[in-house]
Amino acid sequence: QMVESGGGLVQPGGSLRLSCAASGFTFSNYAMSWFCQAPGKGLERVSSINGGGGITSYADFVKGRFTISRDNAKNTLYLQMNSLKFEDTAVYYCARNDGKRGQGTLVTVSS
Repeated sequence: QMVESGGGLVQPGGSLRLSCAASGFTFSNYAMSWFCQAPGKGLERVSSINGGGGITSYADFVKGRFTISRDNAKNTLYLQMNSLKFEDTAVYYCARNDGKRGQGTLVTVSS
């Protein structure tokens, strides 16, 4: 099971930190990703991290603004989101590399 939290309403230029609490599997064995789905659009990969946390990758539209990390001792995945833009408004999901994902958390960027 994966449960996301930390979403909410934020002004442009603001920051949020999303968390994904994992349970029921050996968290450190899995690469993990964050995906987003904006209103009326398809699912897009935002960022990924390997099981050990030392290798990360980012979609071009978040590079330099978002940071993915994980704490394997706490079975938790994070996404630090800075310099948020209107177009970052979406439901954000954490997902295992086998495709299983959580229920999502809504991020709304609005003035």
